[in-house]
Amino acid sequence: MTKADLISQIEDLEEQSSVLEPSEGERAALTRHVTGFAASFINRLSSTNAFQSKILQSVAITGNPSPLTDILELYNSEVVGTGINAASGGHLGYIPGGGIYAGALADYLAAVTNPFAGAYFAAPGAAAIENEVVHWLKELFSFPETATGCLSSGGSISTLIALTAARDKHGIKGTHVYSAVVYLSSHVHHSVQKALRIIGLEDVVLRSIPTDTRHRMDAQVLADQVIADEQSGLHPFLVVGTAGTTDTGAVDPLEALADIAEKHGLWFHVDAAYGGFFILTDKKHLFRGIERADSLIVDPHKGLFLPYGVGAVLVKDRHAVLQSHFYTANYMQDAADEELALSPANLSPELTRHFRGLRVWLPLQLYGTKPFAACLAEKLLLVNYFRLGVQELGFEVGPDPDLSVSYFYYPFSGDSNHLNRLLLEQLHADGEVFFSSSQVDSRFVIRIAILSFRTNRSTVDAALAMIERCLQRVRANA
Repeated sequence: MTKADLISQIEDLEEQSSVLEPSEGERAALTRHVTGFAASFINRLSSTNAFQSKILQSVAITGNPSPLTDILELYNSEVVGTGINAASGGHLGYIPGGGIYAGALADYLAAVTNPFAGAYFAAPGAAAIENEVVHWLKELFSFPETATGCLSSGGSISTLIALTAARDKHGIKGTHVYSAVVYLSSHVHHSVQKALRIIGLEDVVLRSIPTDTRHRMDAQVLADQVIADEQSGLHPFLVVGTAGTTDTGAVDPLEALADIAEKHGLWFHVDAAYGGFFILTDKKHLFRGIERADSLIVDPHKGLFLPYGVGAVLVKDRHAVLQSHFYTANYMQDAADEELALSPANLSPELTRHFRGLRVWLPLQLYGTKPFAACLAEKLLLVNYFRLGVQELGFEVGPDPDLSVSYFYYPFSGDSNHLNRLLLEQLHADGEVFFSSSQVDSRFVIRIAILSFRTNRSTVDAALAMIERCLQRVRANA
């Protein structure tokens, strides 16, 4: 092939691919369509159901181009119009967050500028922003400056990072796995067991420590169990406390757990994915002892109301997390001389990563911390407002909540679990707001998790009205 032939083919392919770099006018038109769609979506949130049960049609990739208007119409029908509307203030199930607009703007900037945020050498500014977010979190939770951490996609990966460091710090490998002991609350998030399985610790001895009447881990039972395990020749190495359980919102007695961990040389990990940012409110006293954790996780896409996809992990032993996650290769030699802990990629399984730091940093710079603290404090009051209202309808509720999650059930005279399941089905069929369920002490309960920044008193009033009309239907057919 001659040089002229090469140039001809290159020019032809360049012409075919030029659509990938739209002109300024084309960019403006595309942006108008998307921002118009987003504005309409937000404006309709208050009048749109939080849950819609619908059979999906098709989102197949055909390989052929389509107009953006058609694509947005498909997105509205098949994504926005199905399942849980997680942006809605009526999302009161699982653990909501909402997704503040400033976070979306940050994601847009991150995607357009596209820095390689994993390596300090490649994008020192992007790495510095993530490191500043970590620094802010260390100050918030009173971790020492020598601690380290990074942002992740969420609590599951954060947990994986922390428990990997704990495993390697304590040398849990080979036959040591079978005598190693991990202590969990009976309400621990399932991502902990999942992480243990992924990192090869599926066969450790798992101790599920019971909870008290407030659903908090019983520290005395834990202390007795650790002693019993040591006396029997086992090797306790990890205790996991929770600062805001998913089921009930309970905060374990962190100070007492820290005492036990320190006395017996255990790695103390705290799952604060849901509850951690309530440390900004007058519930701060519940978090005493969290500063003594060896590692903790917290999710900005929960307590800071950011779009899904940003969690954080802090680890006190910088060497331990680097030992577990740092690796290099010849093609990374240009970055070999940088400070290891300045590159988020050295602290997690991810090399290529989304520029998550901007999603946290920009809203905090734009608004400061006070609006976030006020919003969290409002949720604490709203859950108590709901509890009063649902009890007026004849429901039983769980113990006074530590944070903004609670549960309730109706004391039907028949099969209460079955009838409360039917009630939840009615609530889902209605869909104005969305609730989820759980099992607490073998009882089927309906959960309410008030965390979305868009959830307000009118949302709770609507939820109570929906519960009342759905209850009437179930009672009429019971």
